[in-house]
Amino acid sequence: MPRPKKPASPFRYFNSSPEVIRLVVMMYVRFALSLRNVEDLLAERGIDICHETVRMWWNRFGPLFAADIKRQRICRMRGFRNWRWHVDEVFVKINGETHYLWRAVDHEGEILESYVTKKRDKSAALRFFKKTLKWHGKAEEIVTDGLKSYPAAMRELGNAERQEMGHWQNNRAENSHLPFRRRERAMLRFRQMKSLQKFASVHANVHNHFNSERHLTDRQTYKASRSAALVEWRNLMA
Repeated sequence: MPRPKKPASPFRYFNSSPEVIRLVVMMYVRFALSLRNVEDLLAERGIDICHETVRMWWNRFGPLFAADIKRQRICRMRGFRNWRWHVDEVFVKINGETHYLWRAVDHEGEILESYVTKKRDKSAALRFFKKTLKWHGKAEEIVTDGLKSYPAAMRELGNAERQEMGHWQNNRAENSHLPFRRRERAMLRFRQMKSLQKFASVHANVHNHFNSERHLTDRQTYKASRSAALVEWRNLMA
């Protein structure tokens, strides 16, 4: 019986080591650094690459790493219900035109889904909810702001009784936008809707991976969580 073939390595056409590529992608996506900032920091470590190489690597490998993180998280969470979601949308400018970044956050502050649309009407909210429900199942409670598109979409999905609205109840979703806003300023905004969707999805999964709730844990617990996250990152796409 023939042995099953091993999947081809995504790093096979690159002269640099996978460890360097993972480091470059992590530095660019996780921290508020420009392409040239990453180039300069790597030069100090003796790694000589061009800023365009940083751009190529994050475009090529960022979605692969993010998909692997998301797949592992969904497998770990299988059987556990996300009992409370916080949903919100934020304005993002692309070439002077307003777009909307929709985001669903669970009760632990992890970003479940990010979705970019040109409008924030019922059809946009419906597409966003369908995408989130497909991956993460139904929530027992969904907290939203007063946007009329939310109840209209949830009535069509049969989830109207699960919606909650209230003053300050959606702060968890509001706060989840802050790391992305800092990253957006470092990138000097976005120029295409497609690039915004790609980066928002990659950034959300990488942020989830390294988010250890530092303000809620002691120093030793935080260090252990950080070390475990780094070990898992180094094993991505191995």
